[in-house]
Amino acid sequence: MKYSYFPGCTLKYKAKELDICARESAKALGCELEEIEEWQCCGGVYTMQKDELATKLASVRALMEAAQKGQALVTVCSACHHVLKRVNLMMREGGPECDRINNYMNNEIPYRGEAKVIHYLEFLRDEVGFDKIKEAVEKAQTARKAKDQEDPADGTAQKVKTEPVKDVKTAPYYGCLLLRPSAQMAFDDPENPSIMEDFIEAIGGKPVYYPYRNECCGAYTSIKNKDHALRLSWEIKDSAAGFGAEKIITACPLCMYNLKQEKEIEIPVIYFTRILADALGLEI
Repeated sequence: MKYSYFPGCTLKYKAKELDICARESAKALGCELEEIEEWQCCGGVYTMQKDELATKLASVRALMEAAQKGQALVTVCSACHHVLKRVNLMMREGGPECDRINNYMNNEIPYRGEAKVIHYLEFLRDEVGFDKIKEAVEKAQTARKAKDQEDPADGTAQKVKTEPVKDVKTAPYYGCLLLRPSAQMAFDDPENPSIMEDFIEAIGGKPVYYPYRNECCGAYTSIKNKDHALRLSWEIKDSAAGFGAEKIITACPLCMYNLKQEKEIEIPVIYFTRILADALGLEI
């Protein structure tokens, strides 16, 4: 099945692994992510000024293309998902701002938020199904064991180059943008989310529940006040490590940056699509 896909700027440069692992994992699960043609930056942040419409135009173009194809629009970057979903909601609600955007874009048929925007985690849960993912992971693990038992001519076993996932204590880090504002994002319970924990269980890992999984990492304050972002990131990693986490996963390139900048606590921080690809036995 095909889905429209909005990768976003960072996934083409600093967060390539987040993007590549998402695409290849989708293929392994029988789905195709069809990249939006000539997409542009989503805007990076959702501006609250009602008269600031120019930064929303790129999102509307992407949403319109997905709607015209009759496909759901999948995003994997937390920031892109946040902006696209809120812009789509604004267009669905209508009003002067919506009319101005349609007039500026000279749309013969006004866009009224017809597209469906889903995050890659929602795609895994609602479109693919965690049960199917669990079955795919189990098949991959069986195939991996069989491959490891092979006895090639040189006498060495051919091992799949992936990191272990099964039974690894994994701490999900949601950050801010997936969950808030909760009424508009409607992604999960902002105070007690569960989708990432359910994802970890589906691929055979052990989710770690810890208090700071939905606290801010410092976000863009890292530009002006690096020490503040480092302190917040330290609190997140310290909380995860204190509850026994062996790894932290995230969906946000900015969260990844801030958490990796904090080097006092040595715990790996990786993208959630990376452990999915590893669980599926994909050599990426």
